[in-house]
Amino acid sequence: MGFKHVFKAKLDWFFSKKEVPTYTKSHTIAIDGRAVLHVSAAKAFKGDPALYNPEDLLLSSVVSCHMMSYLYVCSQNGIDVVSYTDEAEATLEVLEDGSGRFIAIKLNPNVCISNKEKIEEALSLHKKANQLCFIANSCNFPILHFPTCEIKNTN
Repeated sequence: MGFKHVFKAKLDWFFSKKEVPTYTKSHTIAIDGRAVLHVSAAKAFKGDPALYNPEDLLLSSVVSCHMMSYLYVCSQNGIDVVSYTDEAEATLEVLEDGSGRFIAIKLNPNVCISNKEKIEEALSLHKKANQLCFIANSCNFPILHFPTCEIKNTN
């Protein structure tokens, strides 16, 4: 039997008369005593480009969750990961009526491991990591993986 976790976030936005006729997109999100996130719309949608936007945060959630799931499956399979980097990319499609959705995320993880004999297994474990990833399992668009793996001695 599974179990459930509840996550909470508090969003604050305030109207300012100097914003009329256009509302600012900037706001804050607070999560249980952690640093407050200052968020806006993406620059393309008239937001503050200096702030995080929901699209950035969704991509960050996917890439971060995949890495954590990957490190877990590697530890379960005796693969020592020395480093992990990813230059991920999300594609958002905006329709003429103003609606839109993500149509794909591409992950490009570059993993360094310590054992040359484990390269093929390390590459194959991205599939298992994707199956375990909470965020990927919640998305209704494809998450594509283009992993590479290198050897790095820790001696």
